[in-house]
Amino acid sequence: MDYLKKYKSFLYSYYLSSGIRITIGVVLPALIFSYFNMLSEGVAISLGAMCVSGTDNPGPIHHRRNGMLICLLFLVVTATLTSLSASYPVLLGILITVFCFVYSMIGVYGSRAISIGVSALLIMVLQIGHPGQGREVIIQAAYILLGGLWYTGLSLLLHKFYPYRLSQQALGECMAATANYIRIRALFYDEDVDYDKAYRQMIEQQVIVHQDQELVRELLFKSRYIVKESTNTGRTLLMLFRSLIDLFEKIMTSYHDDYKELHAVFEGTGLMNRYRQLILQLAAELDDISIAVKSGRRSRETKALADAIREVRIFYIEVRNKKRTPATLEYFITMRNILSNIEDIANRIHTLHLYTSYQQKVTITTQPDDYDKFVTRQDFSFKVLTDNLSLQSNFFRHSLRVSLATLAGYIFSLFLQVGHNYWILLTIIVILKPNYSLTKKRNFERLFGTIAGAIIGLIVLYFIKDKTVLFFIMLLLMLGTYSLLRTNYMWSVIFMTPYVLLIFQLLYNTPIKGVLTDRLLDTTIGSVIAFIANLLLVPLWEHEQISSLIANAIDKNTAWFKTVVTSFMGKPVLPMEYRVSRKEAFVALGNLSDAFNRMLAEPKWQQKNISLIHQFVVYNHLLTSHIATLSHFGQQFAAINATKDFIPVTNYIETELSASKTIINGEEPPADATRPPNWQQIDKRVNTLMINRQKELQLGLTDTDTRKLLLAVKSVTDEFKIIYDVTTDVKKVSLQLTAAS
Repeated sequence: MDYLKKYKSFLYSYYLSSGIRITIGVVLPALIFSYFNMLSEGVAISLGAMCVSGTDNPGPIHHRRNGMLICLLFLVVTATLTSLSASYPVLLGILITVFCFVYSMIGVYGSRAISIGVSALLIMVLQIGHPGQGREVIIQAAYILLGGLWYTGLSLLLHKFYPYRLSQQALGECMAATANYIRIRALFYDEDVDYDKAYRQMIEQQVIVHQDQELVRELLFKSRYIVKESTNTGRTLLMLFRSLIDLFEKIMTSYHDDYKELHAVFEGTGLMNRYRQLILQLAAELDDISIAVKSGRRSRETKALADAIREVRIFYIEVRNKKRTPATLEYFITMRNILSNIEDIANRIHTLHLYTSYQQKVTITTQPDDYDKFVTRQDFSFKVLTDNLSLQSNFFRHSLRVSLATLAGYIFSLFLQVGHNYWILLTIIVILKPNYSLTKKRNFERLFGTIAGAIIGLIVLYFIKDKTVLFFIMLLLMLGTYSLLRTNYMWSVIFMTPYVLLIFQLLYNTPIKGVLTDRLLDTTIGSVIAFIANLLLVPLWEHEQISSLIANAIDKNTAWFKTVVTSFMGKPVLPMEYRVSRKEAFVALGNLSDAFNRMLAEPKWQQKNISLIHQFVVYNHLLTSHIATLSHFGQQFAAINATKDFIPVTNYIETELSASKTIINGEEPPADATRPPNWQQIDKRVNTLMINRQKELQLGLTDTDTRKLLLAVKSVTDEFKIIYDVTTDVKKVSLQLTAAS
């Protein structure tokens, strides 16, 4: 993507609009109250607004509203108890420990609950420096309540005016992530590609796509006004998302396992590079659509992509006519399938272009209740919490880690003669996450961002003395902080540090040297404590829990495979059943890939069986890709290939995958294993067609019925063979993993 597109994409993104909303929500109360010489009251109201804004994450509006109101309740209670206890160090230490444990444990109820807990801990830390008694405490809590209500009202009001904007922005982000996935797939057509690196990038990007897809499902399928009301905008958004998921399935299709082989066969022809450029054009086209969807405008489609496909097809035919031999015939069939798939993707992108006008007639046959099959409903029962009160729970371990680390930070701050000691606790709370890899990443970003931001703050304050100019710079820094908080934490901290320095300079005229020293020292101490806690306090390493994700990935791929092969048995495939099984396979693949990426960031001595797990992740990705490819062929050639010859193959694949899952779970696989299929019988039809086609080529016959039938039969047969081979590899790695554990 070029820089202009990056700028436009960010300009219309949820992150910028969220940053603007939070900045207005936080700054406005302080400005208004300062006008009436009530700055301290305005700051307290802004504090309430800032804490509530942390829970205003993307999601259905009723979830956002409920989350902000529950957060408000926690803020008032926490602020009151903290202020009352602030003058009693021992009592405050107990309160900090209890609050940190309780507010971290509520993370069992989902990501929004995690945000509520963090906001409550944030207000706790900030109130430590404001001890009070009686009426003073109640007034302070009332100002915080007022600020939270103000921000909640602002957020709900903006949604009332733009009810579809968040869904459009999230859908646009999902399209942009899918476009990046296409770019990574294009790497395999580059002559100088590093295959291991490309596979790692593909796995990482697949995780991002999965997360974005889950967010859009939440926004669309849990929003009553979209799935139940018959507005054209809502129907169009649903159809855009459904088309995008179908598009992603086509992108995942794979027609060859060994790209090195294709590079060797077509070396010197330039064909692989032509394909790479064409795939990159697909990504660029999808980027244009993503920007249009986020902005709510119609995308502009040109003929450039269609012309490029036409040119590549002509070039492919020229190369085929020069280089085609009986030995290379199979590879030309593969390249033709790839080009056909590119054309299919281009047609789907054309359809997405049409939908961005919001003028297409859209008919949704899915019933509102059917959407529940695609989303996960959070269980808010008390049993969920009690079930996690053990060391087997990652949430329990994380809560214990946060409470002990924060208590250590608090005790340390009591003996440290530096102002703003609460920054130590704030650093610990913000950095510590449920898994090691994210905590490690946050730790580095917090330290580096603080140092870089301090330098920027010093430069600004050294050269600029005018308070009006400093105020507007502070607003820009605030906007950058809140806009990047969810996407690029390090840059958010880089903006946040000078923003904090300017606040102290403008509000309290505090000497910059003291504030800067406190900020750097407290952040460093907090980072060190968080690092030690992350490494030593009841850590849960990925190798301890990844087997369940492996078993689940096998199970979901097996279920999807069973659905796909139904069409080859001459039976119809129910669209809803197919979409649900596909979604579950994609989610399982994303969860496994995410866990593997986290494992790579852990200490070397905890990366147990990393090479075997890497092999399995790659094999699982191949399995998902080739099931998607088989599904693609099933839609085209199922009628031609509806034969009982494939029944032994499907039975064997299903049995072997089931056995692999059993092995991963530490159980004994069934003794009566299914016999491998007789490929000679299956290949007989393909070989006959190949011989007939070679005879036709010798006679100079090009476009014949035999060619079309060979394409259909061989393509399907090859996919069954590849899935069979990958299944064998999956079982082999499963046995090796079990033996090594």
